[in-house]
Amino acid sequence: MYRFLLTPRWWGINAFVALAIPFCIFMGTWQLGRFEARVDTHQEAERRPDAAKQGAAPLDDLLPVDKDTSGRHATASGRYGQQFLVPGRELNGERGSYVLTLLRTDGGKALPVVRGWLPTGAKAPAAPVGEVTVTGALQASETQNSDGVHTAGGLPSGQLGMISAASLVNLVPDDVYDGWITLSTAPEGMRPVPAAAPQGSALDLKAFQNLGYTLEWFAFAGFVLFMWFRFVRREAEAAKDEALGLDPA
Repeated sequence: MYRFLLTPRWWGINAFVALAIPFCIFMGTWQLGRFEARVDTHQEAERRPDAAKQGAAPLDDLLPVDKDTSGRHATASGRYGQQFLVPGRELNGERGSYVLTLLRTDGGKALPVVRGWLPTGAKAPAAPVGEVTVTGALQASETQNSDGVHTAGGLPSGQLGMISAASLVNLVPDDVYDGWITLSTAPEGMRPVPAAAPQGSALDLKAFQNLGYTLEWFAFAGFVLFMWFRFVRREAEAAKDEALGLDPA
């Protein structure tokens, strides 16, 4: 009754099932591993001392920016130069722009400094003139996956879609630090921009998407197995009826 399993058509079906189930299990396990890694990173970040409560340190002592130094308060001295607006940024549910001013440090490199946030349409105040020393929370350069970035292009002159050395390298003559700081206190007319948690350290929607994909892949594996048994049963019943001389119609 089950000789049909040896036919060329069923060899193809069986080969597909034999490959599909391990593949689905592998992908589900991989997605589960990514979710568990995010959980471990989040728990590690929770055990770490609050970066904001640690003392400020010179900027060069905290570079390169990583999960340990992100959020630490860094100090740097220099003179403010070019200023940009970073549009499309939300703060407390309101939409506006970051005011980013480049600080040309004593070492000759430019440090992006977010001096504050402005509501849409407001005019950014000019940066202080002369030598200044700034202190703010250190942040890693943004990427295309960072919240709020604008990568479509087409922004007017003086606006920036993403805070990163890569996006500034063609706009300014100086070398740019691979990182930026956000001031703890903003000048009058602006609001301070709070430091964000290091990317990948929070249990956000993306983390739980990995868990959802895990369930989907395991469900696919179960569905393939269920459909294989159903087709085998239907074919076996048809073969039994034919052996008994019953009309399939």
